[in-house]
Amino acid sequence: MPRVTNRSEQVPLSHASVTTPSSGPHVCAKSLRPARWRALLRNYFELTKPKVVAAIVFTAIVGMLLATDRPAPVGLMLIASAGIWLAAASAAALNHLIDRRIDAAMMRTRWRPLPRRELTARQVLIFALALGALSMLTLWFGVNPLTALLTLGSLIGYSLIYTAWLKPLTPQNVVIGGAAGAAPPILGWAAMRNSVDANALVLFLLIFIWTPAHFWALAIARCREYAKAGVPMLPVTHGIPFTCDHILMYTILLALATVLPFLSGMCGFIYLAAACMLDALFVLRALKLRAHPSTEAAMRTFHYSIRYLLLLFSALLIDHYWRLR
Repeated sequence: MPRVTNRSEQVPLSHASVTTPSSGPHVCAKSLRPARWRALLRNYFELTKPKVVAAIVFTAIVGMLLATDRPAPVGLMLIASAGIWLAAASAAALNHLIDRRIDAAMMRTRWRPLPRRELTARQVLIFALALGALSMLTLWFGVNPLTALLTLGSLIGYSLIYTAWLKPLTPQNVVIGGAAGAAPPILGWAAMRNSVDANALVLFLLIFIWTPAHFWALAIARCREYAKAGVPMLPVTHGIPFTCDHILMYTILLALATVLPFLSGMCGFIYLAAACMLDALFVLRALKLRAHPSTEAAMRTFHYSIRYLLLLFSALLIDHYWRLR
């Protein structure tokens, strides 16, 4: 009669699974917890669009510093910057929530937490509302009510008026909705002076005119994705050549607008020289894109537009403090 062999006896020792007191499911679970928490925090951080929000806070800080001819109060600046950051992060999270269907259809955005189902819509909504409420409390009690109300208007303008209403409605969405994105210098100005004057509106105007060329360059590069997602961006509805013409028109209009800080006496020749050089390069980018439209040319224009805005506002700041020496 053949001998019945226990299956465990047939497993070579080199392939056997040896359990030691230091291993097992409890240790594995504990080792996974930090990784899960890190992933969760990373997903929430991604909701805030950190690079975009950093640029928003930067232009707000420039507005704060330009608003005063004496050393700016550091404590007030920090509180105002934190409040504006919280509001911008809240608007970014709401943008993720409202655009989750569009994001899932586009290659550029399908990695975001909601399309990947790393977070639920309820989690994102609670997170966005918490940031928004904390922002209003910070600005109302730590800065002044005017800044809080202007920031609330900007938050609603971007997340609801632009993202939820204008974006799927009209190809002029970035033009009309650009007002919300142009508000940060006014917020910074109001934080320091508790008022808004003509110079603050000039800073607002610069970003407002800059916005269409910036976004339409990206829209040209992602034209097929926007069409697939059903978003009526200008290249989708009117074609790429038409959009290139409008990008050129707005860069020329922007070049004219950048003279206003000099004419108003807010800035001097250092700013004017920098603005003229930056404008010339921007118009040149727009002309090249118009002559030879392509994804690569559109992305070069888009990336330059970001550098342009940061350098232009840096020139405003350098000129301001040079004149105060």
